Amino acid sequence: MKVIVDQNKCVASGQCVLATPGVFDQREEDGIVVLLTETPPEDLADDVRQAVALCPAQAIWVEEEGDKAEGEGTVDEQGDKQ
Repeated sequence: MKVIVDQNKCVASGQCVLATPGVFDQREEDGIVVLLTETPPEDLADDVRQAVALCPAQAIWVEEEGDKAEGEGTVDEQGDKQ
């Protein structure tokens, strides 16, 4: 799991910090999300998913294992994936 945040979308609600304080924090000056670890331990995965669901600005998302692998590869001349 890889966590991604968009600080430009963040509205500083703090829901992510409440859900997973070991992964998220907030800047002192404006409350914008700060990502503490891009690849949290597996035992925090459900909490991170909860933080994603709770974010009112949809400023947080995750790439799960295999997300990239499905889109990778080559395409031959007939358009078939290799």
